[in-house]
Amino acid sequence: MADEVLYEILEAGIALVTLNRPEKMNAVNPALAEALDAAVKRSEADPEVTVVILTSSNDRVFCAGADLDAVTRGEGPRLSTPDGGFAGFVYAKREKPWIAAVRGSAVAGGMEISIACDMTVAAEDAKFGLPEPKRGLLAGAGGVTRLSRTIPRRIAVEMVATGDSIDARRAYELGLINRVVPVDQLMPEALALARRIAANAPLAVRWAVKLAREADLLDDESARTRTEEAMAVLRITEDWKEGPRAFVEKRAPVWQGR
Repeated sequence: MADEVLYEILEAGIALVTLNRPEKMNAVNPALAEALDAAVKRSEADPEVTVVILTSSNDRVFCAGADLDAVTRGEGPRLSTPDGGFAGFVYAKREKPWIAAVRGSAVAGGMEISIACDMTVAAEDAKFGLPEPKRGLLAGAGGVTRLSRTIPRRIAVEMVATGDSIDARRAYELGLINRVVPVDQLMPEALALARRIAANAPLAVRWAVKLAREADLLDDESARTRTEEAMAVLRITEDWKEGPRAFVEKRAPVWQGR
């Protein structure tokens, strides 16, 4: 994996992925897109990973969006990958939950990456926005549509039409992010959230997250059908038996992920 993205296992069940072009504010170039695409696939293929934290090596910015130098060199199409879309991430097929740990600016493509994650923990200095209209552009990597599904529509329309950013506290009030914490508590809080997820049965987490992602796109009957499909898969797993058994025996469950 290229140095533009770092990948490590923090502890049991938890992987950390770090955007690592600090001198370029983590602007997405072809190498970063390919590396983030590879990180997604690596985490998905590892049965020991239950949840992933995505963060930045730059204290002032999560991600500045597309690398305009790369775009002017004609490399714009390579800022996306066939499987992941922009940054190799925003449309990637992921069954495991990702937590964005955001400090500083997450605007344009950077916000699109953060909103493509399932949860966001933000430092008090974080800000979020889709300023593309100010440059005659469109947040076309899922930003406009996902924002409109995440926060009240009228506020979303205001943000995407003005291009103005909001701070972390306002983002929290609107339900765009899960936590706002002091800067020095960003990674401890993200890790604490990840640990709560990693303590659960891996397959149950994956199915619960999958159904939650689909919820806005399904009517009640379709949602019921998908839930019954998930239950049928989980009922024949060892973990389905282990959870109730551990509860009765008054001990911590030992998940096998199968």
